[in-house]
Amino acid sequence: MTLHDPAPARAARLWRPRRVVVTAAAREHAHGRAIMARAESLGLPVEALPGNRLTGLRHPDPRRAYIEAKNTLAVVVAPPTKLKLQPIPPSADWRVDLAEGCPAHCQYCYLAGSLSGPPVTRVYANLPEILANLAGYLGEGSVTSASAERAQEGTTFEASCYTDPLGIEHLTGSLSAAIRHFGAWDAPVGLRATTKFAAVAPLLDLDHRRRTRLRFSVNAAAAARYEGGTAPLRERLAAMGAVARAGYPVGLTVAPIMPVPDWRAAYAALFAQAADALDGVEDLDLTAELITHRFTPGSKEVLEGWYPGSDLPMREDERSRKLTKFGSVKYMFPAELMREMRGQITRDLAERLPAARMLYWT
Repeated sequence: MTLHDPAPARAARLWRPRRVVVTAAAREHAHGRAIMARAESLGLPVEALPGNRLTGLRHPDPRRAYIEAKNTLAVVVAPPTKLKLQPIPPSADWRVDLAEGCPAHCQYCYLAGSLSGPPVTRVYANLPEILANLAGYLGEGSVTSASAERAQEGTTFEASCYTDPLGIEHLTGSLSAAIRHFGAWDAPVGLRATTKFAAVAPLLDLDHRRRTRLRFSVNAAAAARYEGGTAPLRERLAAMGAVARAGYPVGLTVAPIMPVPDWRAAYAALFAQAADALDGVEDLDLTAELITHRFTPGSKEVLEGWYPGSDLPMREDERSRKLTKFGSVKYMFPAELMREMRGQITRDLAERLPAARMLYWT
């Protein structure tokens, strides 16, 4: 079987949480009960909580707390604040959360600096309410709605800021429901989701009407050791080819770009593999988003607690210190290295994937 066959070569690995908890409020929603039933059908231990508080997640040992939280799926009701959408440049007009938290173990995980408390994966039972709320944002936004270059995407909604929706789809069905919702929405809109997983079979026959762009987060082969619990790169690329052949717009999210050993050849090889996976796709609609590695003091502290002994390069004296528009500090690669990487990597992208439309480098 070649890399550009229409489906991944073998069944994709699926996350099996050791603990599934469902709040009382979540059980009042049909989608919450459906998630509960999915988990039970897989033989997972499911606990119906008497109330709406998540308990038993704290542990005096931070590493142990991390492990237990990462193995927990919590079915909850999204709070009202989740219905007040936030802009999410440069990806999309608005962020819509189907869940919060991720089962993967990426040593550079940006969620470490974005979410508070133990890294439990919380999935939202009130999905119909979340999707119905989106109509109030139609025609608003500053990324695609107000952009001449991306206006054809319509009003866009990013569903994977705080989660990997495909990594939990076999348990939630939420991504499929969102894709169907956008497919039936007769308006200039777009759903965007990105993933490091490969279990795309449930998505292939959905009536998506090309209103969902599925992007696959990929990196040079040398970075694989930092991406625990994810699908291997080959499987991700094969999955990208499968959904592209099912008519979806697709994308490469190359992140986080790092000067790994022989990085020039490594990223060129990555784009060559992606080109092989997409070979022969008709009406290919392909984008690329190129994101360099960065960290904050807070995220570094959390990640070093989660992954003691990691050799992920996070030395402040090797980085440029930047202030965000909110006044917080982040550490980027030095400007000269950034220019060199951008020039080389964007040239290789254009050479090996000439159909790709680069949305941004950051």
